Amino acid sequence: MNHNRFRSLMEIFLVSTRLGLTSFGGPVAHLGYFHEEYVRRRKWMDEKSYADLVALCQFLPGPASSQVGIGIGLMRGGLLGGLMAFLGFTLPSVAALIAFALILQGFDVGDAGWIHGLKIVAVAVVAHAILGMAQKLAPDLPRKTIALLALAGTLLWQTAFTQIGVIIASAIIGYFLFKHHAAKNDSRMPFPITRRAGYVSLGLFFGLLLLLPVLREATSLEWIAVFDSFYRSGSLVFGGGHVVLPLLEREFVPTGWLSEEAFLAGYGAAQAVPGPLFTFAAYLGAIINGWQGGLLATAAIFLPAFLLIFGTLPFWDVLRRNSKVNGALMGVNAAVVGILIAAFYHPIWTSSILASVDFVFAAILFSMLVHWKLPPWVIVVAGAVGGTASSMLF
Repeated sequence: MNHNRFRSLMEIFLVSTRLGLTSFGGPVAHLGYFHEEYVRRRKWMDEKSYADLVALCQFLPGPASSQVGIGIGLMRGGLLGGLMAFLGFTLPSVAALIAFALILQGFDVGDAGWIHGLKIVAVAVVAHAILGMAQKLAPDLPRKTIALLALAGTLLWQTAFTQIGVIIASAIIGYFLFKHHAAKNDSRMPFPITRRAGYVSLGLFFGLLLLLPVLREATSLEWIAVFDSFYRSGSLVFGGGHVVLPLLEREFVPTGWLSEEAFLAGYGAAQAVPGPLFTFAAYLGAIINGWQGGLLATAAIFLPAFLLIFGTLPFWDVLRRNSKVNGALMGVNAAVVGILIAAFYHPIWTSSILASVDFVFAAILFSMLVHWKLPPWVIVVAGAVGGTASSMLF
């Protein structure tokens, strides 16, 4: 490996690690942090490429924000770049949750003031991201209308299939409204991965989905059963981490692998750490079989995300440059704005802004981010300190 390649991979790892240490607030907030860091500050990709990548990852099952991070790392540094981006963003919360499982299982972290402060940080970050993305992705009346319909559909019909249904409907509307609309930004996205590798990745994804349950029945090995449960949970979830939690509860509590109380304690811990909510799997795995179980569970639940993003990205650039597909994407991108606004209201706003002082604090953090141009990690620290102070004073 030459020196420049090594430096590039280390840069990807260090930047994503900083995001992994400071990105609180769930998948929608993560997309805001990524947009700020990778698009606005570092200019690793342009606005349209980022929006298209987000649209693809919203469409795929699995942890959307992690898949976006993997995709950015992949485009920046190939397969190793995708792996570095994943490790940096994921390991901090994996380590924290395994530690929670082994040491702090009995502590109640859910009502701590600093955690509430971090929820308010998520309000400021997501508001900033939505404003920027709405200007780019829903600039005209038809796309504003698609965003509004997506917002209404996502909030009023909350089922497991709502988000994918909204995205498909928006793609159809966009196809008919914008199919003759040429792409203004004809930028190419670099893909240091071949189509053959893409086919192999997709084959592995579906092969494991079919093979693991068979192996589980054919053997009595606990680790295969655990791997199968986490892999299937990571493969079949649309809508990110909040959706995977009840699915994991159905997989592991009735089977007796852990108690309802242990599950809920980990749920609180998962809300308290930065990074992707899918790392809740690390906590569950550590409860079942120590730190080794935590690492196995993490690998199993994130493996589908890797295989899907590696499998689809080699074909994505050609598809998004087709005028008809581009029209469908314009509709999907507008819908993503509506979905983000819906998630901004619930669960981010409804769980964070509980009193007038919370709203004032959110406005201050928003101003620090947008008008004073302070880096996101400063906002995170200010949120934690302010949340602690607010819990003592009010």
